[in-house]
Amino acid sequence: MDEGVLINTAGKLSDGRTFAGASQLKSVLKTGQREVYPDFSSKLLIYGLGRGLEFYDEPTLDKMVLSVQKGENRFSAVVMAVVLSEPFRLRRGISQVESVQTPPKRNNLFLP
Repeated sequence: MDEGVLINTAGKLSDGRTFAGASQLKSVLKTGQREVYPDFSSKLLIYGLGRGLEFYDEPTLDKMVLSVQKGENRFSAVVMAVVLSEPFRLRRGISQVESVQTPPKRNNLFLP
């Protein structure tokens, strides 16, 4: 319920599977883990990198999926796979790309 209105918890996945509520969604996702984790891993990697994925990111995704499987398909294994991936560790932030020039602060009251 949300402010007295019943929330519709039913849904349909892109592959046609349907569910009605969180518990059914959980069981649907558990039965199709092979399809879910590559997609979920790619979405989390996109978020972590702050950019879309390119063809050269495919080997990273393959390594991530294997790592997640070794981690018993836990969410923490997906997060660790993203954080330990080369694209994430070697990404460049704005401070590394653009040199921000700020004038030095003047502490002397007699200088303009």
